[in-house]
Amino acid sequence: MSDAALAPAGPLAADIRPSGNQPPRIRPQAGAEDWVMRGAIALLGVYFIITLVLPLYTLLIKSVEDKDKNFIGVANFARYFADPALTQSLINTFTVSIIGTVITIFLAFLYAYALTRTCMAMRGILRAVALVPLLAPSLLPGLALIYLFGNQGIFKGLLMGHEIYGPIGIIIGEVFFAFPHALIILVTALSVADQRLYEAADSLRASPTRVFMTVTLPGCRYGLISAAMVVFTLIFTDFGVPKVIGGSYNVLATDVYRQVIGQFNFQMGAVVGLLLLFPAVISFTVDRLVQRKQVALLSARAVPYRPSPRPKTDRFFLIVACLIAGFLLLILGMAFLGSIITFWPYKLVPTLKWYDFTRLGTDGWGPYFNSLRMAAMVALIGTAIVFTGAYLTEKSRGAKGLRSALHLIAMVPLAVPGIVLGLAYIFFFNAPGNPLGLIYNTMTILVVNTICHFYTVCHLTAVTALKQVDAEFEAVSASLKVPLFRTFWRVTVPVCLPAILDISVYLFVNAMTTVSAVIFLYASDTKLMSINAINTDDAGNTASACAMGMVIVVTSAVLKGLHSLLVRRLHKRTQAWRQR
Repeated sequence: MSDAALAPAGPLAADIRPSGNQPPRIRPQAGAEDWVMRGAIALLGVYFIITLVLPLYTLLIKSVEDKDKNFIGVANFARYFADPALTQSLINTFTVSIIGTVITIFLAFLYAYALTRTCMAMRGILRAVALVPLLAPSLLPGLALIYLFGNQGIFKGLLMGHEIYGPIGIIIGEVFFAFPHALIILVTALSVADQRLYEAADSLRASPTRVFMTVTLPGCRYGLISAAMVVFTLIFTDFGVPKVIGGSYNVLATDVYRQVIGQFNFQMGAVVGLLLLFPAVISFTVDRLVQRKQVALLSARAVPYRPSPRPKTDRFFLIVACLIAGFLLLILGMAFLGSIITFWPYKLVPTLKWYDFTRLGTDGWGPYFNSLRMAAMVALIGTAIVFTGAYLTEKSRGAKGLRSALHLIAMVPLAVPGIVLGLAYIFFFNAPGNPLGLIYNTMTILVVNTICHFYTVCHLTAVTALKQVDAEFEAVSASLKVPLFRTFWRVTVPVCLPAILDISVYLFVNAMTTVSAVIFLYASDTKLMSINAINTDDAGNTASACAMGMVIVVTSAVLKGLHSLLVRRLHKRTQAWRQR
């Protein structure tokens, strides 16, 4: 392939010289398209500034001001660390995060190893079960643990005098919540291996333990570190589980909520928010550095690893995987059981009265339809913004420095906890004199916040898909004087359609289950189902809160099923070129 074929569309078209019988129209057309792309990149930059940069900057400013908006430096931070109750929350947060991360990574590694390195039965079913927690809001495991180990719980005697309300409950709930995130990363890490290394180890008569320590673990060490960073950040910043099951055991996420909602101390809320942000940023930075050091595990001569049947090992890991899957199903099943029992634990007759939200005086089904509307808007608008933004940063050739900066900014939301982003939106959009304040207390701010919160994963998915599309398509289109937008619509979008659908369903499900990012931003007419479940549990109606959580789970599961059917059908119509 020549260098001219790989050149950017704009310069390529501009360098074409018109012949004697051809009017010189190519240079103006290419110039116009180039300026349109530059303008779109600038708009993307404005979008990031409004939805991410300025809110976080406002949060930082608020943390160094007093209530009269006078600059006081680090005095608020000094007040925070001088308060033993507040500093204890920081210690508590680190404690449950570290313990929860160790347990989650250990269980997820066993499960991932069973799925990828053994020939055990039911691998497809077990893989599907492990991803079920992704469909549930983080408050649901906390509600289920109340029925399992609470004062009237089935297994409360197993705690040997300890209460579930506190670190034990938080850790168990967070393991359920973070498990599928770690599993996805570890399955990917363990799926890539060179069969020749294991054959060489067998020929050298190395013991299984030595092979595991010298071949398997080094091969997936980067995946382990990445999974640990992700899980630690999720647990450290989660709000739903500690809010429901934490009791008097305070953590940073609940401290932010208490300072802002309970005491209207916005300055101290900003301080706690920044404390939540720093560990997440450190974890994100470590993960990025680790990924840079990662090397390819499969060369051109590598032989993909295929596990061979080992009956005893396969049975052992099948038992382990079934126990872990049973734990996940027990949590979800207990939440469902709690939502259909008439009066726990005295009247165990099944009933659907807890799903009659209108009769229970919990705003009826309005929050559910708000969640559906918000999730649909996030999926449609967010997918368009994310994919277009990824296309501009990946495929355009103008403003290279700005595109690099925008790609870097697109990584930032992954390191910003949802509750911190929501607090930053309060300070920025509710500031006096801000013309954008008109979206405050509306559905629009919930949509904007949710898209920003989950932007990074979607951006990386879109960029990965776009990298598979050769730049020659744009070059040929420019040489044939085909408008760039037509190439984008007829070539790029169909080729990347599977990734686009994955992004849309990811945004929809996360919008349905989100709690922390929108806990500060909803109004009386924009209350979401997940928020309503939190408020209902606060009012003491745990059964109805479980019912609301299960409605979210069922809705997310139905959408995932429809997504699978749609993808299968569209694959036949638009992805036939992938088949030989």
